[in-house]
This record gives sequence, structure tokens and C-alpha cells, in this order.
Amino acid sequence: MTEIANTPVPSDLPSAVPSNASDGGNAAFQAMCTDAVLGGRAMSSGEFLAGLIAVGMLETVGRPDKLAADLFPGVDPVVVQEIWNRALAVGLYAGRVSSAPRLYRDQMLRAQEDFAAVGFHAMAGLGGRSLRLVAPESAAHPADGEDAAGHGAV
Repeated sequence: MTEIANTPVPSDLPSAVPSNASDGGNAAFQAMCTDAVLGGRAMSSGEFLAGLIAVGMLETVGRPDKLAADLFPGVDPVVVQEIWNRALAVGLYAGRVSSAPRLYRDQMLRAQEDFAAVGFHAMAGLGGRSLRLVAPESAAHPADGEDAAGHGAV
């Protein structure tokens, strides 16, 4: 993954707070420190994701000279950005679910039911197929219902 500095969030920094600061000043300073550390973590993670996106862009077109096609010069840049934002969100979500589909079983089932409820039967079927392939209902292990005599007692 990425290397993110493990900077602890300061919990008590009396020496860094001016001696005339009230408790509110200390709380404000702690909030500022927390904000700075968490903001730095988000930025570091963002840089990591940006690198993955850049590599993904190249890998999906094959050669750097083909990347210019991703600019879509004949389309309104605002529309292209809206499409990009939506596709990126969908792709990141799908990637997360595909890495551990069993953790998202309930969510996948709920989506399948939501599709069916509004008459999107093709999409419900697609979601159901993926659900059955990667996150089937967990069947009980054959040994789960056995008593002690079922384990090779002679």
C-alpha cells in the first residue's frame, strides 16, 4: 500500500500551549493538531490513490500516446468531469467489494432487492448472480450438527 507516517495525535501538549491560554485555547489547539494530522493522512492516501488511478488510466489504454483520447476534446469538459467523477466512484466501490465480497453480502442482497422492487429485473439478476458466485449463503459445515458420537467414536 502506501507508507503513511504514523504521527500520533497529541492528547496533551501543555508546553506548546501558551501559559495564558484558557481551557478553550487548549481544546482549540488540540482540535487544530488533530485536524492537521488527519488532514495529512487524507492527503497522503489521496496521493497514493492518484498514483493508482494514473497507472490504471495507462493500463486501460495501453500506451501513453493514447491517453489524449481520455480528454474527449469534442465534449463539454464539465460533462466529462461529471462522468469521470461518477465512474471513479463506481469503480472504487466495485473494487472494494470485489476484494472481500462476503463482507458486503447484506449490502449486495439489499441492492438486488431494491433493483427488483423498482422493476430493474436485469440489474437485479446481475447483482444476484454476483452474489451467488462470490458471497453465497453460508451453508452449515457438515460437522456443525453432529454430537460427540459423530466424531469417530468407537
